[in-house]
Amino acid sequence: MSIEGAYRIVPNKFPDQRGSFFEAFRADILTEIIGYPFAVRQANYSVSRRNTMRGIHSTSLPPGQAKLVTCVRGAVLDVAVDLRVGSPTFGKYDTTPQDEESGTAVYLADGIGHAFLALTDDACMNYLCSEAYIPGTMIEVNPLDPDIGIPWGNTEPPIMSEKDATAPTLAEAVSQGLLPLYEECLVHYEALRKRPDQG
Repeated sequence: MSIEGAYRIVPNKFPDQRGSFFEAFRADILTEIIGYPFAVRQANYSVSRRNTMRGIHSTSLPPGQAKLVTCVRGAVLDVAVDLRVGSPTFGKYDTTPQDEESGTAVYLADGIGHAFLALTDDACMNYLCSEAYIPGTMIEVNPLDPDIGIPWGNTEPPIMSEKDATAPTLAEAVSQGLLPLYEECLVHYEALRKRPDQG
């Protein structure tokens, strides 16, 4: 994707008279691409009504929480936002349409925020996470921040949690010291390459 550390994974599908089959995740291939093993330590699902907006969410370092995100039912507009202060693409976003038919997934390294807009009712997202969630480590940035300028394309106000609706803008998150520094993320990625319990 246009953000370093974010990858769009588009599977090869094999249809036949029964339906279809595809590999959604290969640890060896993803490890080769990102440079370190992606160990799955938690799996989450969210189910959303049409026009629900979730995010922008990330996790502070440490512990971090890289994610592999896939829409397994319905359709969403998925968004990655670089929240790493000092990154060459800080504050930039990249969008990926995801739906149950395509099997497209998005990998987000630590420090990259995630958000999505549900385009259908009963949209179900699967998250494979590199770390178990620790309360108090969540980072939230307002997905409607005009300075980020995500082109959501919705024609009515989105359904949001109070937490997301009142989340700080990107500038406010920077001034409050809520976001990780790009340099600390690079150190974190290097530590993952050397971590003996990965895989």
